[in-house]
Amino acid sequence: MTTNAPLVLDRVGFRWPGRAGFRLTVPDFAMRPQESVLLLGESGSGKSTLLSLICGIVVPQQGVVRVDGTDLASLRAGARDRFRAERIGVIFQQFNLLPYASVEDNVRLPLRFAPDRRGRAGDAGAEAERLCLALGLAPELMSAPAGRLSVGQQQRVAVARALIGQPPLIVADEPTSALDARTQDAFLGLLFDQVRAAGSALLMVSHDDRLGARFDRVLRLEDIAQTQRVAA
Repeated sequence: MTTNAPLVLDRVGFRWPGRAGFRLTVPDFAMRPQESVLLLGESGSGKSTLLSLICGIVVPQQGVVRVDGTDLASLRAGARDRFRAERIGVIFQQFNLLPYASVEDNVRLPLRFAPDRRGRAGDAGAEAERLCLALGLAPELMSAPAGRLSVGQQQRVAVARALIGQPPLIVADEPTSALDARTQDAFLGLLFDQVRAAGSALLMVSHDDRLGARFDRVLRLEDIAQTQRVAA
Protein backbone atom coordinates (compact mmCIF):
# COMPACT_ATOMS: atom_id res chain seq x y z
CA MET A 1 0.00 0.00 0.00
CA THR A 2 1.46 3.36 -1.01
CA THR A 3 2.17 6.17 1.43
CA ASN A 4 -0.71 8.24 0.02
CA ALA A 5 -3.26 5.61 1.08
CA PRO A 6 -6.08 7.39 2.91
CA LEU A 7 -6.17 4.73 5.65
CA VAL A 8 -3.82 1.99 6.85
CA LEU A 9 -4.11 -0.12 10.02
CA ASP A 10 -1.07 -2.32 10.63
CA ARG A 11 -0.97 -4.85 13.52
CA VAL A 12 -3.22 -2.63 15.63
CA GLY A 13 -4.16 -3.65 19.15
CA PHE A 14 -6.31 -1.67 21.57
CA ARG A 15 -7.94 -2.53 24.88
CA TRP A 16 -10.37 -0.42 26.86
CA PRO A 17 -9.43 -0.30 30.55
CA GLY A 18 -11.56 -1.86 33.27
CA ARG A 19 -12.27 -5.15 34.97
CA ALA A 20 -14.06 -6.47 31.89
CA GLY A 21 -11.98 -4.80 29.22
CA PHE A 22 -12.78 -5.00 25.50
CA ARG A 23 -9.87 -5.79 23.17
CA LEU A 24 -9.82 -5.09 19.44
CA THR A 25 -7.08 -6.38 17.14
CA VAL A 26 -6.72 -5.44 13.45
CA PRO A 27 -3.83 -7.28 11.80
CA ASP A 28 -3.95 -5.54 8.42
CA PHE A 29 -6.45 -3.23 6.74
CA ALA A 30 -5.97 -0.49 4.15
CA MET A 31 -7.97 1.59 1.71
CA ARG A 32 -6.98 2.90 -1.70
CA PRO A 33 -7.43 6.55 -2.69
CA GLN A 34 -11.06 7.23 -3.66
CA GLU A 35 -12.11 3.69 -2.69
CA SER A 36 -15.50 3.06 -1.06
CA VAL A 37 -15.77 0.39 1.62
CA LEU A 38 -18.86 -0.76 3.52
CA LEU A 39 -17.95 -2.30 6.88
CA LEU A 40 -20.76 -4.37 8.40
CA GLY A 41 -21.11 -5.18 12.06
CA GLU A 42 -23.81 -5.64 14.66
CA SER A 43 -24.22 -3.47 17.74
CA GLY A 44 -21.51 -4.22 20.27
CA SER A 45 -19.20 -5.81 17.70
CA GLY A 46 -16.45 -3.20 18.06
CA LYS A 47 -17.40 -0.74 15.31
CA SER A 48 -17.30 2.28 17.63
CA THR A 49 -13.87 1.30 18.95
CA LEU A 50 -12.56 0.94 15.41
CA LEU A 51 -13.93 4.35 14.39
CA SER A 52 -12.39 5.93 17.50
CA LEU A 53 -9.01 4.55 16.46
CA ILE A 54 -9.37 5.67 12.84
CA CYS A 55 -10.37 9.18 13.88
CA GLY A 56 -7.60 9.46 16.47
CA ILE A 57 -9.93 9.83 19.44
CA VAL A 58 -7.92 7.01 21.01
CA VAL A 59 -4.55 5.61 19.92
CA PRO A 60 -3.57 1.95 19.75
CA GLN A 61 -1.40 0.33 22.41
CA GLN A 62 0.16 -1.70 19.59
CA GLY A 63 0.68 -1.16 15.90
CA VAL A 64 -0.01 1.82 13.67
CA VAL A 65 -3.07 3.70 12.46
CA ARG A 66 -2.04 5.87 9.52
CA VAL A 67 -4.36 8.40 7.86
CA ASP A 68 -3.17 10.06 4.65
CA GLY A 69 0.40 8.99 5.48
CA THR A 70 0.45 10.24 9.09
CA ASP A 71 0.83 7.92 12.09
CA LEU A 72 -1.85 9.23 14.46
CA ALA A 73 0.01 8.03 17.56
CA SER A 74 2.91 10.33 16.63
CA LEU A 75 0.68 13.35 17.33
CA ARG A 76 -0.27 14.78 20.72
CA ALA A 77 -3.98 14.91 21.55
CA GLY A 78 -4.46 18.52 20.40
CA ALA A 79 -2.55 17.89 17.20
CA ARG A 80 -4.68 14.81 16.51
CA ASP A 81 -7.81 16.94 16.87
CA ARG A 82 -6.45 19.45 14.37
CA PHE A 83 -5.34 16.68 12.02
CA ARG A 84 -8.79 15.07 12.17
CA ALA A 85 -10.40 18.40 11.28
CA GLU A 86 -8.04 18.77 8.32
CA ARG A 87 -7.98 15.27 6.86
CA ILE A 88 -11.14 13.40 7.92
CA GLY A 89 -14.76 14.26 7.23
CA VAL A 90 -17.08 12.55 9.70
CA ILE A 91 -20.79 11.87 9.19
CA PHE A 92 -22.19 11.05 12.61
CA GLN A 93 -25.17 8.78 13.17
CA GLN A 94 -26.91 11.52 15.18
CA PHE A 95 -25.58 14.24 12.81
CA ASN A 96 -24.20 16.40 15.70
CA LEU A 97 -25.36 19.68 14.14
CA LEU A 98 -25.52 22.94 16.07
CA PRO A 99 -29.32 23.34 16.20
CA TYR A 100 -29.44 27.14 16.55
CA ALA A 101 -26.72 27.82 13.97
CA SER A 102 -27.67 28.25 10.32
CA VAL A 103 -27.22 25.53 7.73
CA GLU A 104 -24.35 27.49 6.17
CA ASP A 105 -22.58 27.93 9.51
CA ASN A 106 -22.93 24.22 10.26
CA VAL A 107 -21.45 23.24 6.89
CA ARG A 108 -18.56 25.68 7.26
CA LEU A 109 -17.81 24.70 10.87
CA PRO A 110 -14.86 22.31 10.18
CA LEU A 111 -13.06 25.05 8.26
CA ARG A 112 -12.72 27.12 11.45
CA PHE A 113 -10.30 24.52 12.81
CA ALA A 114 -8.58 23.50 9.56
CA PRO A 115 -6.76 26.23 7.61
CA ASP A 116 -5.53 23.91 4.85
CA ARG A 117 -9.01 22.53 4.35
CA ARG A 118 -10.35 26.09 4.34
CA GLY A 119 -7.92 26.90 1.55
CA ARG A 120 -9.10 23.91 -0.47
CA ALA A 121 -12.71 25.05 -0.06
CA GLY A 122 -12.01 28.42 -1.71
CA ASP A 123 -15.01 30.71 -1.24
CA ALA A 124 -16.43 28.85 1.77
CA GLY A 125 -19.91 30.33 1.55
CA ALA A 126 -20.24 29.54 -2.15
CA GLU A 127 -18.84 26.03 -1.65
CA ALA A 128 -21.24 25.35 1.24
CA GLU A 129 -24.18 26.43 -0.92
CA ARG A 130 -22.94 24.38 -3.89
CA LEU A 131 -22.70 21.23 -1.77
CA CYS A 132 -26.12 21.77 -0.21
CA LEU A 133 -27.74 22.35 -3.60
CA ALA A 134 -26.03 19.23 -4.99
CA LEU A 135 -27.42 17.27 -2.04
CA GLY A 136 -30.95 18.47 -2.72
CA LEU A 137 -31.32 21.31 -0.21
CA ALA A 138 -33.12 24.45 -1.38
CA PRO A 139 -31.10 27.72 -1.40
CA GLU A 140 -33.48 29.41 1.06
CA LEU A 141 -32.52 26.84 3.70
CA MET A 142 -28.94 28.09 3.93
CA SER A 143 -29.91 30.72 6.52
CA ALA A 144 -32.37 28.48 8.41
CA PRO A 145 -31.44 27.12 11.85
CA ALA A 146 -30.41 23.49 11.45
CA GLY A 147 -32.69 22.42 14.31
CA ARG A 148 -35.77 23.40 12.27
CA LEU A 149 -35.00 21.04 9.40
CA SER A 150 -36.44 17.59 8.88
CA VAL A 151 -34.31 14.55 9.72
CA GLY A 152 -33.56 13.97 6.05
CA GLN A 153 -32.52 17.59 5.54
CA GLN A 154 -30.30 17.53 8.63
CA GLN A 155 -28.65 14.41 7.29
CA ARG A 156 -27.74 16.20 4.08
CA VAL A 157 -26.31 19.13 6.00
CA ALA A 158 -24.15 16.65 7.92
CA VAL A 159 -22.89 15.20 4.63
CA ALA A 160 -22.08 18.65 3.22
CA ARG A 161 -20.16 19.48 6.41
CA ALA A 162 -18.10 16.29 6.06
CA LEU A 163 -17.32 16.94 2.38
CA ILE A 164 -16.43 20.62 2.43
CA GLY A 165 -12.75 21.19 1.76
CA GLN A 166 -12.26 17.75 0.16
CA PRO A 167 -10.79 15.71 3.04
CA PRO A 168 -9.06 12.56 1.72
CA LEU A 169 -11.10 10.28 4.00
CA ILE A 170 -14.83 10.36 4.77
CA VAL A 171 -16.00 8.21 7.70
CA ALA A 172 -19.75 7.62 7.94
CA ASP A 173 -21.27 6.00 11.03
CA GLU A 174 -24.67 4.42 10.24
CA PRO A 175 -25.83 7.48 8.27
CA THR A 176 -28.86 5.71 6.74
CA SER A 177 -30.22 4.01 9.87
CA ALA A 178 -33.24 6.33 10.16
CA LEU A 179 -34.26 6.09 6.48
CA ASP A 180 -36.59 3.74 4.61
CA ALA A 181 -35.23 1.75 1.67
CA ARG A 182 -36.29 4.20 -1.07
CA THR A 183 -34.94 7.23 0.78
CA GLN A 184 -31.74 5.32 1.56
CA ASP A 185 -31.12 4.68 -2.12
CA ALA A 186 -31.70 8.31 -3.10
CA PHE A 187 -29.46 9.51 -0.28
CA LEU A 188 -26.64 7.12 -1.19
CA GLY A 189 -26.80 8.26 -4.81
CA LEU A 190 -26.29 11.87 -3.76
CA LEU A 191 -23.58 10.93 -1.27
CA PHE A 192 -21.57 8.90 -3.79
CA ASP A 193 -21.84 11.62 -6.43
CA GLN A 194 -20.33 14.18 -4.06
CA VAL A 195 -17.68 11.83 -2.61
CA ARG A 196 -16.47 11.11 -6.14
CA ALA A 197 -16.49 14.82 -6.99
CA ALA A 198 -14.35 15.52 -3.90
CA GLY A 199 -11.92 12.71 -4.75
CA SER A 200 -12.30 11.27 -1.24
CA ALA A 201 -12.27 7.70 0.02
CA LEU A 202 -15.40 6.59 1.87
CA LEU A 203 -15.58 4.20 4.80
CA MET A 204 -19.16 3.58 5.88
CA VAL A 205 -19.99 1.52 8.95
CA SER A 206 -23.43 -0.08 9.08
CA HIS A 207 -25.38 -3.17 10.11
CA ASP A 208 -27.41 -3.12 6.86
CA ASP A 209 -25.98 -5.38 4.16
CA ARG A 210 -28.59 -4.13 1.64
CA LEU A 211 -26.38 -1.08 1.06
CA GLY A 212 -23.51 -3.08 -0.40
CA ALA A 213 -24.21 -2.85 -4.13
CA ARG A 214 -22.81 0.68 -4.47
CA PHE A 215 -19.47 0.01 -2.73
CA ASP A 216 -16.13 -1.14 -4.14
CA ARG A 217 -15.74 -3.56 -1.22
CA VAL A 218 -18.09 -4.96 1.40
CA LEU A 219 -16.48 -6.43 4.51
CA ARG A 220 -17.69 -7.69 7.85
CA LEU A 221 -15.87 -6.49 10.93
CA GLU A 222 -14.78 -10.05 11.69
CA ASP A 223 -13.06 -10.15 8.26
CA ILE A 224 -10.50 -7.56 9.39
CA ALA A 225 -10.61 -7.58 13.20
CA GLN A 226 -10.75 -9.84 16.22
CA THR A 227 -12.55 -8.79 19.38
CA GLN A 228 -12.38 -10.24 22.87
CA ARG A 229 -13.79 -9.55 26.31
CA VAL A 230 -10.93 -9.91 28.77
CA ALA A 231 -10.68 -9.93 32.54
CA ALA A 232 -8.57 -7.30 34.27
